[in-house]
This record gives sequence, structure tokens and C-alpha cells, in this order.
Amino acid sequence: MSQQDSTIELLTGRNRLNKKSRVPARLDFLQSVTGLILALFILFHILFESSILFGKDAMYTLTKLFEGEPFIEGGEPLIISVLAFVIFAVFILHALIAMRKFPSSYREYQRYRAHSKLLKHSDTNLWFIQISTGFMMFFLGSIHLYTMMTQPQNIGPFASSDRVYSDVAWPMYLMLLVSVVLHAGVGVYRLIIKWGVLDGNDPRANRKISRKVMKAAVLFYLLVGIASLFAYMKIGYEHQNEYGGRYMEKSK
Repeated sequence: MSQQDSTIELLTGRNRLNKKSRVPARLDFLQSVTGLILALFILFHILFESSILFGKDAMYTLTKLFEGEPFIEGGEPLIISVLAFVIFAVFILHALIAMRKFPSSYREYQRYRAHSKLLKHSDTNLWFIQISTGFMMFFLGSIHLYTMMTQPQNIGPFASSDRVYSDVAWPMYLMLLVSVVLHAGVGVYRLIIKWGVLDGNDPRANRKISRKVMKAAVLFYLLVGIASLFAYMKIGYEHQNEYGGRYMEKSK
């Protein structure tokens, strides 16, 4: 082999290594982007669901708005199915990318726990919260999104309340609420730290502020979500004898 051929092979090998080395970074970036999209969706979704706290009319109006009623007479529930499918696709993509960082065996998990206890670093513990809540979300979130995709017509003051109370779905929604709020809150915080969004002139001080804001946001959304869940349960309890009735039918 000539010296020129050796040089070309060496450069080609280096280029391949460089290309391979970019894959984890690109996956990391994609995980961050999909995670941010899902976090924003979760935060807005909880606020939209809390419209029930302002009354059945408020929740019904918002539901019809998402069904496109201003443009389609009576609204079209299929729009909700499409939105749920898009979120589900992003959700699955995010989960598949994130799984590469999960402990692949019990031995790896033990090493992580030993490492966590040795360092006693709070951000390391937050990563464990994300792993745990992410595992819960993979199952609970899939069930919820599948329901939204296949039964978009069953969203409304009475239909949603019947599902929560009469169909005894409230335990699942409570666990889902806790897992998504914790996962989203911790996830956004870790994104801020990872990408140095709010580092400023004093990264350590700003990190402490970011943690406080994250904790306050998590507490706020948990309280709003739990209050909304109780409101749906109350309506479902009062409506149990007319299970299956729709709000429009009742209002007439």
C-alpha cells in the first residue's frame, strides 16, 4: 500500500469516527427538543383541563374550540384524534431515545445508586426521578393518548367526568398527573442546566434559583391538576345516574 493510500485510509477512518461521534450528540439534541415539546404540551394541557374549575360551560367551550367549532359547524372530534396522534408520535420518539440512558441491568442500577449515595448530589437524584416517572409515563401516558385518539368524542364536562368517576379512571389519572408534572418539571430544569440557558454571570446562583422556580412550578401544577381531578369526580358523582349523557343533551 502506498503512502498516499495509507493517508487516504487514515483520513477516511477519521471521518467515519467523526461521523459516528456526532450521533450521540444529535440524539441528545433530539431528545432535548422532543422533551421540551412534550413538557410544554403537558403544562398547557393541565391548564386546559383546569377549565372545569370555572364551570362546565367553560370546559365545554374550550373542548369545542379544539374541535374547530369556529370553522366547522358543531366541531369535529377527529381533530382531537390527529393532535393526540402527533403528540403520541413525539412521545414514543422521545421515549425510544431516552431509553438508551436507562440502566440496562440490575447491576448497572446498583452502580448508579452507589454512585448517587457517594456523591450525594441533588441533580443526580433528580435524574433518578426522571427515570422513574418516565417509566410510569410510558404505560399510563400511552393509555391516555390511545383513549384520546380512539374516543375523541368522549371529551366534555359529562363524558370526561363519567370516565374519571364511573369508569374508575381517577387512580390512573392521579398517578399520571404526578408522573408527568414531576417529569416535565425536572426535565425542563435539566435542559436549562444542560444548555446553560440561564447561566449568566453566576451559574451556581442561577442554578439555585432555577431549582426553586422548578419546585414552585411543580407544586403549582400538582395543585391545579388535583383540584381539576376532584372537580371531575364531583361532576361524575352527581351525573352517575345519567351515565353516558352528553352535556349538550343535558343543557337542552
